Amino acid sequence: MCELLAMSANTPTDLCFSFTGLTRRGGETGPHKDGWGVAFYEGKGVRNFHDADASASSRIAEVVQTHPIKSEVAICHIRQANVGDICLANTHPFTRELWGRYWVFAHNGQISDFAPEPGFYEPVGTTDSEALFCDMLNHLRQHCDRHTPTAEVVQRLVSLSEGYARQGVFNLLLSNGDWLFTYCSTKMASITRRAPFGPARLKDADMMVDFESETTPDDIVSVIVTEPLTSDETWDIYQAGEWRLWRKGEIAMRGTRDALPPQS
Repeated sequence: MCELLAMSANTPTDLCFSFTGLTRRGGETGPHKDGWGVAFYEGKGVRNFHDADASASSRIAEVVQTHPIKSEVAICHIRQANVGDICLANTHPFTRELWGRYWVFAHNGQISDFAPEPGFYEPVGTTDSEALFCDMLNHLRQHCDRHTPTAEVVQRLVSLSEGYARQGVFNLLLSNGDWLFTYCSTKMASITRRAPFGPARLKDADMMVDFESETTPDDIVSVIVTEPLTSDETWDIYQAGEWRLWRKGEIAMRGTRDALPPQS
């Protein structure tokens, strides 16, 4: 299994803090040592970093931890391989272009013997995760277009996610840069930080940040993870089958298994 991290409307301080905590789980405080990756949206562009080595000892991860990157959406993944070789092609997050936007996908879980129908998008590596991503985008490409309302696209994402979850474990992060869609099959948690900000301490590293001194009163930052990263904050635990659509740090839509999103 793997661990996920996503941030919506993040600040450089939040990003470095949360990323540092997650990378320690990649071979130091956790077993997820089979590669890692992170994608930052910057406007319509995406800045990607991938490494097939353990994140806890990765020099590339050190650069990301200390580099002040401001991004409205960031998606990170540390891998414990169960399907596919340990190699760069099999590291998440995966990226594809659809309707003039980069879509970024990361998955925690396993669906044995998943065999997608042939389509425009094909996996490069050998993971079930990338095959699921391609299957999802092929479905959207076939049934929607760039003018389809977001609520209708989300409806289809919810339906697809529920179908995948019935076949195995499917915890999902998916973004097109405008919004972030999350689906919980078994395990996911989130926290939203806003004024008045306070201090927070990581579980996996000897690091504490006083967010009040590092943010402005207008900042709103949401962090979505597999397991809570801090020991002194109250995290919101997803239910199995719960999904949320995040935009600019806030929940724009949400629902649970078999419930359709509201039209907007």
